[in-house]
Amino acid sequence: MLEENVPEVTAAEIARLAGVGRAAVSNWRRRHPDFPKPVGGTETSPSFALPEIEAWLRAQGKLAEVPLRERVWQQVTAHPGGAVAALVEAGAALLVVRDRPARWLELAALPDDRLAERLPAVRDEALTARLGAGHPVTVRPAAGAVTLLRAVAELAAGLGARQAFEFLLGRHLEANPRQYTLTPDGCAELMAGLAGPGVRTALDPACGTGSPLRALTGTTVLHAQDASPELAALAALRLALHGSAQIRAAAADSLRADAFPDAAVDAVLCHPPFNERNWGHEELAYDPRWEYGFPARTESELAWIQHALARLREGGTAVLLMPPAAAARRSGRRIRADLLRRGALRAVVSLPAGAAPPYGIPLQLWVLRKPAPAAAAPAGLLLLDTAGLDPDGPAQARAAWPDVRDAVLAAWTAYDRTGATPETPGVSRVVPVIELLDDDVDLTPARHLPPPAAGGGPAELAAVRDRLDATLARAARLTPPPAPPAGPAAAQPAAASPSQTTVGELARAGALLLRAGTGTGADGLPVLTEYDVYAGTAPSGTAAAPGPDTIETLVAEPGDVVVPVVGALSAARVVTDDPASGAGAVIGRNLQLLRPDPAALDPWFLAGFLRGTANTRRASSHASTATRLDVRRLQLPRLPPAEQRRYGARFRALAEFEDALRLAGRLGEQLVQGLYDGLSDGSVTPE
Repeated sequence: MLEENVPEVTAAEIARLAGVGRAAVSNWRRRHPDFPKPVGGTETSPSFALPEIEAWLRAQGKLAEVPLRERVWQQVTAHPGGAVAALVEAGAALLVVRDRPARWLELAALPDDRLAERLPAVRDEALTARLGAGHPVTVRPAAGAVTLLRAVAELAAGLGARQAFEFLLGRHLEANPRQYTLTPDGCAELMAGLAGPGVRTALDPACGTGSPLRALTGTTVLHAQDASPELAALAALRLALHGSAQIRAAAADSLRADAFPDAAVDAVLCHPPFNERNWGHEELAYDPRWEYGFPARTESELAWIQHALARLREGGTAVLLMPPAAAARRSGRRIRADLLRRGALRAVVSLPAGAAPPYGIPLQLWVLRKPAPAAAAPAGLLLLDTAGLDPDGPAQARAAWPDVRDAVLAAWTAYDRTGATPETPGVSRVVPVIELLDDDVDLTPARHLPPPAAGGGPAELAAVRDRLDATLARAARLTPPPAPPAGPAAAQPAAASPSQTTVGELARAGALLLRAGTGTGADGLPVLTEYDVYAGTAPSGTAAAPGPDTIETLVAEPGDVVVPVVGALSAARVVTDDPASGAGAVIGRNLQLLRPDPAALDPWFLAGFLRGTANTRRASSHASTATRLDVRRLQLPRLPPAEQRRYGARFRALAEFEDALRLAGRLGEQLVQGLYDGLSDGSVTPE
């Protein structure tokens, strides 16, 4: 019989421990009668006792030792109070490790019972010193807590206290994606950049896990408030472990129970809740914060805007992530008009869809500044639409985040310094306030920006047509000849099952290296995404900062083969010397990199056979929402190098033909849309 509070693991976590795919775990359950039985979970997503799993993996020779970070994470999930309680307890202990290392070493040398007795006083002292009195971090010790805290401290000895907490918090957020509305790091960094340099004090009245405030540098005091006590505590600990600023955190609804009514901060960064009807409309009717007008029940976002302005010092900057409807709803037009007249609203930036949740709509950043009483209001509002930054237009349907960030910050810096910025058709413009003060006061950027010239004008359209003609001619030359029927003597590897091998067998034999992409790497490195491989485009992603559990950055080299593992389409890309193929780029998530030994495998031969429909169908599994490819199960024939190169040459020719067809399609779309635009705006005549 199992002890209480034994850590449990899912199939995905077992796969992580053993370094295999989830399909392998399912296969073990079917093939091995002695595989441990589920102890919890559901029929479709069972969980297993970690000690039993460890013992079985070791007996099978599939596990030498559970990594420390995995053991700590399993202790977090097994905490009697739940994962959040464990994270709060671990974060508080890590603050002692970080801020009072000598005291922690003294405590760690004590027996468990003495450590449990003396730690609370030291922990409370450290929390009060960094978070102030009345902080929201409440630690409720549970059975086995000392074991967890010693393990967390051991993890911090290798990673650092901040990185250890980031790892544990990140795993919790990853395991509960629907429970939290997160602000991605890239978006948070852009918000911090718009707040400008010299921010010493800042506030986030709906802080969540603290990402926007964490993106600031050089601050001395950070105020964080959230209606969720759990999030307020986690954000407070995360911010305290991140830097040296004093943290003032509170657990309460900022609109109804503002914890910092006398604050006058340099900056407010906020990703507020959207479309809330129950935000306090009735009880807050006479609140002094509604300086620009009493928000309607449907305008909770404009209530957050005015709350942010009320907590700024004169000249301070607020940056809020907003839904696009807030810029156009008629119920908010009077408040928007007053924000413009008095110079409080300085910029509206439309972000590409997918920048932050909800990912399906293009959210906006509103940049505001608290006006000084005697200061003149600016004559114009900066409007940016980052969808116009996409160099390939609708065919790509996305803009690279570094381009978005750089363009937004460049335009804002110029506008903030001079009140003007160069106008870019379809992207940016400083619109006179008088133009916006009509009946609707619609601040949606795309509605006030001059459209980009049709493909750059008639001359550019002619150049596009010339490129299309040349590409079509190239595609015609590359069209494969009719395939001759395979004769009796022809090689038929697909039918000769005894001569087949799998990617997994080749990896075990050392003929190729198989690695999963993570999308993490040094700042500035491009990322090859699954979208890029499917669409045949250059790397378009941005590398995320390496996490504490990242072993190394995975960068593509010429001769590598990259295969997407999610999706129903078969695709494989051979990386060449051309950077557009992915050379020098970080391998993104949901991609597998295969690095063949050139003496054993031709990369084009490998990629070609991996794309076979029957091959990918045999190696794919189907979940409720996606199809996933187990690359290790993909098959290819055992052929000598000369025969591999013969197949590889044909596969390479097919890839070049496919690239030519894709380019022709994009150029055709660009030419057609350019002619539609040109005819409709008068830059092209019907003749």
